[in-house]
Amino acid sequence: QRQRQRQRDIERDRETQTDWQKERKKEREKERKKERKKERKRERKKERKKERKRKC
Repeated sequence: QRQRQRQRDIERDRETQTDWQKERKKEREKERKKERKKERKRERKKERKKERKRKC
């Protein structure tokens, strides 16, 4: 009986663990997307600057 209960607890813990990891992964993905967006913006800015210099 006790053994079974412990097994059940372990299983549940594992499930919650994976859920939590999934959540963290999602969060990390969001952060990465934001960073990428910022990077792109910076790159575009640099390109514009170069274009301006060429025109001058």
